[in-house]
Amino acid sequence: MLLFFTLGLLIHFVFFASIFDIYFTSPLVHGMTPQFTPLPPPARRLVLFVADGLRADTLYELDENGTSRAPFIRNIIMHEGSWGISHTRVPTESRPGHVALIAGFYEDVSAVAKGWKENPVEFDSLFNESKYTWSWGSPDILPMFAKGASGDHVYTYSYDAKREDFGAQDATKLDTWVFDNVKDFFHHARNNQSLFSKINEEKIVFFLHLLGIDTNGHAHRPSSRDYKDNIKKVDDGVKEIVSMFNHFYGNDGKTTFIFTSDHGMTDWGSHGAGHPSETLTPLVTWGAGINYPQRVSAQQFDDSFLKEWRLENWKRLDVNQADIAPLMTSLIGVPFPLNSVGILPVDYLNNTDLFKAESMFTNAVQILEQFKVKMTQKKEVTLPFLFTPFKLLSDSKQFNILRKARSYIKHRKFDEVVSLCKELIHLALKGLSYYHTYDRFFLGINVVIGFVGWISYASLLIMKSHSNLIKAVSKEVKKPSHLLPCSFVAIGILVAFFLLIQACPWTYYVYGLLPVPIWYAVLRECQVIQDLVTSLLTYPLSHFVGYLLVFTLGIEVLVLSFFYRYMLTAGLTAFAVWPFLTRLWTRAKVTSLSWAFFSVLLAVFPLMPVVGRKPDISLVMGAGLLVLLLSLCVVTSLMKRKDSFRKEELLVHLLQVLSTVLSMYVVYSTQSSLLRKQGLPLMNQIISWATLASSLVVPLLSSPAVFQRLFSILLSLMSTYLLLSTGYEAVFPLVLSCLMFVWINIEQETLQQSGVCCKQKLTSIQFSYNTDITQFRQLYLDDIRRAFFLVFFLVTAFFGTGNIASINSFDLASVYCFLTVFSPFMMGALMMWKILIPFVLVMCAFEAVQLTTQLSSKSFLIVLVISDIMALHFFFLVKDYGSWLDIGTRQLLACTAWLFIYISASPNRLWIPSDPGLDLNLLHAIHACISHYVIVMSMTIFLVFLNGLAQLLTTKKLRLCGKPKSHFM
Repeated sequence: MLLFFTLGLLIHFVFFASIFDIYFTSPLVHGMTPQFTPLPPPARRLVLFVADGLRADTLYELDENGTSRAPFIRNIIMHEGSWGISHTRVPTESRPGHVALIAGFYEDVSAVAKGWKENPVEFDSLFNESKYTWSWGSPDILPMFAKGASGDHVYTYSYDAKREDFGAQDATKLDTWVFDNVKDFFHHARNNQSLFSKINEEKIVFFLHLLGIDTNGHAHRPSSRDYKDNIKKVDDGVKEIVSMFNHFYGNDGKTTFIFTSDHGMTDWGSHGAGHPSETLTPLVTWGAGINYPQRVSAQQFDDSFLKEWRLENWKRLDVNQADIAPLMTSLIGVPFPLNSVGILPVDYLNNTDLFKAESMFTNAVQILEQFKVKMTQKKEVTLPFLFTPFKLLSDSKQFNILRKARSYIKHRKFDEVVSLCKELIHLALKGLSYYHTYDRFFLGINVVIGFVGWISYASLLIMKSHSNLIKAVSKEVKKPSHLLPCSFVAIGILVAFFLLIQACPWTYYVYGLLPVPIWYAVLRECQVIQDLVTSLLTYPLSHFVGYLLVFTLGIEVLVLSFFYRYMLTAGLTAFAVWPFLTRLWTRAKVTSLSWAFFSVLLAVFPLMPVVGRKPDISLVMGAGLLVLLLSLCVVTSLMKRKDSFRKEELLVHLLQVLSTVLSMYVVYSTQSSLLRKQGLPLMNQIISWATLASSLVVPLLSSPAVFQRLFSILLSLMSTYLLLSTGYEAVFPLVLSCLMFVWINIEQETLQQSGVCCKQKLTSIQFSYNTDITQFRQLYLDDIRRAFFLVFFLVTAFFGTGNIASINSFDLASVYCFLTVFSPFMMGALMMWKILIPFVLVMCAFEAVQLTTQLSSKSFLIVLVISDIMALHFFFLVKDYGSWLDIGTRQLLACTAWLFIYISASPNRLWIPSDPGLDLNLLHAIHACISHYVIVMSMTIFLVFLNGLAQLLTTKKLRLCGKPKSHFM
């Protein structure tokens, strides 16, 4: 069995890795020729202001007094430049936003596992193409462009990362630091001849990254005075910098200014998904080469922003975020970034029609170059008779469009040139996508075949070895035929040869050859298949169809719950009704009513708003009081049982109660301190980390009796969970644990009802590391329900409070009891542990279910089949476009979920070592400031240990002093 699970684990890792080769390979190509407009540019230098986390509406709207929060920027809109909305793509995070702005392409999804502060893949950017670039701002943003640049011409000046403190008194100091350092830089340049000559060159860029607004938004919400006052500070700073530039360069009219943002922010202070408050960012441009304001009488947009902002008479020019990169390159005359997919917004340009036409033509040729390189690469590794070119953009059509565009330029038909070049760009982008996904169907078919084979083999193994379904197994031992193995060997050789002549990567061999041994193993069990069919034919058809429909419905509810949280409510409601449809109601009325009550109570959580949008510390305090009340009742009950409750155990429980009280105090005290902008008290920080460190040790001091050990685990984990809570989610683990306790009891009742074993009191059953395997039994039909319950409860633990179902619901305030200084490593790990705590509670409860129902690790084969069927659903739903919410949650998360379930469901003795080389700084992805699909991948590593952790927490026993005493059931 251990060998089977080990092989299964390896196979599932292959299936998981296939997602990246099929959907998440890098779309970037290399080998293109740089393209630049062959006309003198209007500007010698460009100044780029990026106000991190600035929403378009908050900048453009007027305040309650009818005045602008950014009077200088509004004056630019009305009198000096052009403006509009920059539509960002999700994920609305800092890194992909800056990549789109500066490199002109949307974040490469294969960058998920490659890091944050450096370029995960090689790509070109405006900074790289410039003669010199000077940048000031966050240490999280600037290095990724400096280290990716060729040569030594990109200079960065960053403040200490410790300045990014969400509990700081004034986050605007981050922006003040940038403005002050830019001023000092130019003051120093006057006395440094070498530097003075560099900043007087042409084709240079100055980049000011302003993080204060984003920091205040996370800490205080965008509706706060802190956020809005920060906008005023940025506006004043921009005004001073513009004045300084004009003065330094003698008002030569050769400086272009661009003010924008990388992403917006939700009302609850986070970002990452696709809400308009996150994807709509401001874009204001002025200076050399930029159009002056255009007065209009009417404008047609699908929104009502113009009227709300009182800007309906000034022409609004909307762009996609990646379009800003070609705009900047054309203004200073540097080559377009080689990997840019942005389309030049010519309406922003104040130049001749010839310049606009030539710039647009260069833009089209630059994107067409990527298409041609991609096509050549694919053609070289594909057999000629199998290669299917992109028919919409053949070689002849490319030539005709380029020739026609040149002809139009020659005949001064500039508008036609722009239209024709846009058409060519759209075709080239479609062609790029076509060749990038060229092998997708072949790889997908191989993975699906492997998946179906594995599900079939696992199901046959259940029928053959671990159930009584097959009763009339043939006793004849047939001589094995050599035809079957020879056939599969021949198939494997043919597949390998086919891949070899196409020079496919080694991973293609894995995906192509893996189904061969899997299906060989399936077909070897042909006798089992025959016996299974025979057994099913003797089974009543109505019963078979009924069970199949219920099983299918359950799987679909699980799948839909990944998209719609209210499906968890529907499932839990069905769970509540279940005892009343069976004989459980007549045998155990109290247990059945308790089951129904807690199922309905837990069903409320998926209907509530996702965590983080409306913090309420009073709910956290209420959850703490409930824990204390429950502790008092339990301790009182246990003390009455003098034979099994010793002073040492009482001391452990009192210690856990004290820990809960301290957690409540720390939450309240920290909240008060942060509201007064006094930062995180050191004593609170020490208590928080001490509570976290002890939460996995203190339960080991309690009695190994099932009830006492599970209650001790709940108390310890709840102390930590309270510290990580900001609202109603603090009650969630408590309700979940109550339902888990009832589940253990109700499973005992169902087993007793079936006559398999007699019921034992939970207080008399003890966890044991060395379980007697002779006590285990064969699997029954009811064990499918138990396996389904486990999967459903794990999904509920994951989505119950909306942690993943809405990625931008993650609130950095959850970790403020531990730290407030921005640290993607620590913050990501803490928020991940918050998600995992309900998982640990479910897995510990299932350890008890296994023990009390004499259920062996064989039951996990059923869990495996359920999770794999779910995985097939998600495999067909995978996509590599749209939001990282869609990509990360629905696909990577789904695939990770079944992988985790499989790992968590492995035999109790299976242990998988961790990989110390994993880049854990990606964990902060899902929380609000970095990339957020990486958290799902990182969870794979954490949940590998869930089963081992649950076993450790339930079976190990430590003593404060003396020798351990023996415990007997």
